[in-house]
Amino acid sequence: MTDTRKSADYILAKLQGVTKMYSQPDHYDILVLDDINLTIFKGQFVALLGPSGSGKSTLLRIVTGLSQPSFGTVLYRGRPVTRPNPRAAMVFQSFALYPWLTVQQNVELGLTAKGIPLAERRQKALRLIDLIGLNGYEEAFPKELSGGMRQRVGFARALAVDPELLCMDEPFSALDFLTAENLRSELLDLWLDDKISLQSILMVTHGIEEAVYMADRIIVLSTNPARIVADLAVNLPHPRNRKSSDFIYLVDHVYKIVTAGDRPPHSPLNLVPSRLQDPESEDRAQLKPIPYGHLSMLSGLLELVSDRGGRDDLYRLGSELLLEVDGLLPVTDTAELFHLATVAEGDLILTEQGRQFAEVDVSARKQIIRRELLNIPLFRLILRVLSAKTNHAMSKDFFTDILEEHFSQDQAERQLALAINWARFADLFHYDTDSELLYLADDQLAEAGDWDTAVR
Repeated sequence: MTDTRKSADYILAKLQGVTKMYSQPDHYDILVLDDINLTIFKGQFVALLGPSGSGKSTLLRIVTGLSQPSFGTVLYRGRPVTRPNPRAAMVFQSFALYPWLTVQQNVELGLTAKGIPLAERRQKALRLIDLIGLNGYEEAFPKELSGGMRQRVGFARALAVDPELLCMDEPFSALDFLTAENLRSELLDLWLDDKISLQSILMVTHGIEEAVYMADRIIVLSTNPARIVADLAVNLPHPRNRKSSDFIYLVDHVYKIVTAGDRPPHSPLNLVPSRLQDPESEDRAQLKPIPYGHLSMLSGLLELVSDRGGRDDLYRLGSELLLEVDGLLPVTDTAELFHLATVAEGDLILTEQGRQFAEVDVSARKQIIRRELLNIPLFRLILRVLSAKTNHAMSKDFFTDILEEHFSQDQAERQLALAINWARFADLFHYDTDSELLYLADDQLAEAGDWDTAVR
């Protein structure tokens, strides 16, 4: 890498107060990005890290000009970005190749759009195909290639237009472990040895080790909505040794930041006060997303931590269970929501109720979950509606429509599906898959009539 590449005194792109909202019916807006201020310097490999749904991909599209912010400004070389930026290129997670075009034709695509003469674009495409290790596959079609080979074509197509900024949206996540590892190393070699004419790389990832292994700088985003909670320099020399104490320390440090998010330590999620003067308006105002945690995984995780004394390091747990932070966070968030555990300094710590949960049988666990569900606004809302109906049943679409006032359509459907699964486990209400009705049985109705008292 040249001295110019190493310098960080030249601003390539700058985001100032970038906010993104998506409008919903009845003029309800979903806030995805909140007041993002970010500067990308020439010569930096920057990783955007955060849980699923934290707005990383949305932010990437805004940087490239593929999407516009609702508020705020995006500058590239000091000029506002109001349309797709011709000096930025994108590599997608899903390869995004045209199946009817050959490898060479896919690589030439951007050059064709720019009006580059045939001989010149073919020469350039062939050089890049050779550079990425696909020499001999020029006339092959995407269906004839492995996943790793298809992603190599995606890299070559992006590099063909000589971008200054290469944006990558989880480019290795769809590949098997060994293929992804090879591609990471090869891309780093091209970048570090100045074999590609890039000024900066911006990569979205949910893999903490991947970010520490590749990037010079890590930006950590929270979720719902996305805010920058950390901006970290990675000063480890290349090639980086994953087993070195410095590497492990930094991964663990980032893990603590990601798992803490932007919540204060030990703060409960999604809870309402125990005494409500106006429960309907209070629930309506505090209808927030519930974490996508599977109760079977939650039970197993708590049992494992209980066997280890009630406290364990989340990074170690994730490594042992082969889970990225994206897969582990929903479970730990669920544990916090149910007052079964807290997360502090990157450790999962069981509460007294969590220790009890890990030791009792399934029937007792159902009782604990049921009691906790009664404190969550979404479940209070469902029970209130079912209790008020004459037949104590209501269609799934009714609740989906309500949730779409607060979330996107896909998120609303996922939230309700998760709520139904939790409620069925806890025997809080039933769901008929044929009629798509949520309903209360007689024994549940008696308990639901007392639900407000239960949370007091």
